[in-house]
Amino acid sequence: MAYEAKHRYARISARKVRPLADMIRGKRADEALNILRFQPQRGARFLEKVLKSAVGNAEDRRAVDVTNLIVVDAQVDGGPMFKRMRPRARGMAFFIRKRTSHIRVRVDNI
Repeated sequence: MAYEAKHRYARISARKVRPLADMIRGKRADEALNILRFQPQRGARFLEKVLKSAVGNAEDRRAVDVTNLIVVDAQVDGGPMFKRMRPRARGMAFFIRKRTSHIRVRVDNI
């Protein structure tokens, strides 16, 4: 049985977190946490928290063996954007898009 955790509407662009999700997909949960712990990116903190939550969900639901959990799926999808307008020269306007993302991590036993 797979155990899942989500962080919806995370205030970071999905593009910044996806490479980190690719890095941990298919790894053991404790190894993935170690990898994320030493990454300098801000997105690693988001992903680390979600992964810890998924492992906690497995413990809470009485998983058979928590030490043998594998990151089966790590998805980062784009969420809604906060849109702002910035005035520019000659009466024009540029949009500022403050992007959000939905981070989902799924762990399962070997």
